[in-house]
Amino acid sequence: MEDSVRFALEKLLNVAHQDTGQGRRVANFILAWWNADVHGGFDLTDLADLDPEVCEDMVTVFTWLARESSLSYPDAYKPEIIQIIRRWRPHVEID
Repeated sequence: MEDSVRFALEKLLNVAHQDTGQGRRVANFILAWWNADVHGGFDLTDLADLDPEVCEDMVTVFTWLARESSLSYPDAYKPEIIQIIRRWRPHVEID
């Protein structure tokens, strides 16, 4: 993962930890990547309710994912993602 993508992802993770509507929407984006079958998808209309800088970070991550030859998961950030799951998907059991 390139530094620019890593930086964008880390900014998104910080937003996803916030107890706000924007945090929930960013969490949906990250968790859809992590496991959409379990955590649900990401509603593209939610982009209208996000700050432009946050949208740009999502575009950076999404573009990187689209260019990868095989789908990569943010395994290096698993502890943070587990915290996001606990906050936004408390009903989901974590392995």
